[in-house]
Amino acid sequence: MSRMRKAMVLVAVGATALAVAVSAFAGSAATAQRVAVDMSEFKFVLKPKTAKPGVVVFALANKGNIGHDFRIAGKKSAVLAAKRNGTLRVTFKKAGRYPFLCTLPSHAAAGMKGVLVVK
Repeated sequence: MSRMRKAMVLVAVGATALAVAVSAFAGSAATAQRVAVDMSEFKFVLKPKTAKPGVVVFALANKGNIGHDFRIAGKKSAVLAAKRNGTLRVTFKKAGRYPFLCTLPSHAAAGMKGVLVVK
């Protein structure tokens, strides 16, 4: 095989490997589900209220007048000040019921809690 042909084969193999790597990365990002979480005094509104097993990105929006956070499946967001947004990325490996709540004192007791169903 000539040097030119060998070089062309190497370039083709490299380009294919790069395409596969980019596709795998894009595929994992594309499969992440988005759940919008509106927080206010003293409730959460999730849209949608269910998810499939896998990666879920919670898009947090504090629409209230005081700080709130969001804890689910052992993961917790930062405390978001009033009118601030944030995200929390969680991987759910299996179906089930996953309780969530605001961890600030008395917020869960006042109603900032619920359950996300993963099915």
